[in-house]
Amino acid sequence: MDGIKAIGLLSGGLDSRLALKLVKEQGVEVIAVNFVTPFCTCTPKKMGCSSCRSAADQLGIELVVQSLKEEYFEIIEHPKFGHGRGLNPCIDCRILKLKKAGDLMKERDAKFLVTGEVVGQRPMSQRRNTLLQIEKESGFPGLILRPLSARVLPETIPEQRGWVDRNKFLEITGRSRKVQIQLAEEKNIIDYPCPAGGCMLTQPEFAVKVKDLIVHNGKLNQNDVSLIKLGRHFRLSGSAKLVVGKNDSENKTIERLALAGDWLIQTDGIPGPLGLIRGAQASEQIALAGRLVAHYVNQSQEDSVKLLAGRNGSEEKISLQAEKAGYEMVEQYRIKHKERKP
Repeated sequence: MDGIKAIGLLSGGLDSRLALKLVKEQGVEVIAVNFVTPFCTCTPKKMGCSSCRSAADQLGIELVVQSLKEEYFEIIEHPKFGHGRGLNPCIDCRILKLKKAGDLMKERDAKFLVTGEVVGQRPMSQRRNTLLQIEKESGFPGLILRPLSARVLPETIPEQRGWVDRNKFLEITGRSRKVQIQLAEEKNIIDYPCPAGGCMLTQPEFAVKVKDLIVHNGKLNQNDVSLIKLGRHFRLSGSAKLVVGKNDSENKTIERLALAGDWLIQTDGIPGPLGLIRGAQASEQIALAGRLVAHYVNQSQEDSVKLLAGRNGSEEKISLQAEKAGYEMVEQYRIKHKERKP
């Protein structure tokens, strides 16, 4: 349809590619938007995830990349509609992204929004009633078109006004992806990831570290979030935690993320992990942190290890001989997901 523009939410996965393709084939100018969060599993960069860039190129459409940080942290800390099995605020997340896409829609003089959502594909955010609730909460009722499930959902404004032909859309429901894969072959859509995108907050071992930050710090920030993607994590006290690098690459990244006042613990004279202590009264936890760091020094056959601790941003340093923590002590302080009993 000449002169009609739409904003399409592009995750880089198959469903969003197909949805945008179906709309573009009807003559609508589609502008894709990819929202980057600190918890994407697609290795997001400033230019968007590589799969999104590839998808936009393949579809021949413009790609706009937007980063969500502080607002995203807020919905993780206080989700109106709760968390999923991990710490994923899926419904609130979807509402936020649609609101942002709506802002872009107004800015670019577009008429409606397009998503690759499929009724019943995701248990928390893609139930039929939930999709309609999300639409209402976003502030754009009737303007969110879901081409893959359009014919099992109420008719949208774009369909009512003839901007697009409802009969050319699909009626997919459920978690099977057979129809999408067949359609991708027909539309010559290739090299798509399977499954689409993903969120680290759905992973229990990662989610428990985020929850620990919220419980003890009250707020999330980018530095803390970057840090919890690295190493082994230990809760030393209500206000102090320890991160221990797993390899040289992680050691270097942890050191770069150290803030003024953090304590860094490293081996003296032999290779080993780097430990970072963060929090109020962190200096009071050096002895305990030293034992936990020493546990991971494989090069030493002794029961204790010589370590150096230094406060980042100052000349303050401490030398200590740390007895290696045993397995039980390591498990006592390690921040870990507890499996639910059957």
